[in-house]
Amino acid sequence: MSSEPNVAPLASPCRRQCCLDEHEQCLGCGRTLQEILDWGAADNARRRLICQAAEQRLRERKRTH
Repeated sequence: MSSEPNVAPLASPCRRQCCLDEHEQCLGCGRTLQEILDWGAADNARRRLICQAAEQRLRERKRTH
């Protein structure tokens, strides 16, 4: 899975508050359904990108709601 030798995989950002909105984005962690499905096979670089995008979505949601 990881192309980074001797580096543990990044932990899932799941907050156990799973509920998808109308855009298939989790209200708990901010990931899209596709990102959640991709997580297990993603390397750490992809996982970091997913986490960054999810955090941005959560910030946007807080600003607009």
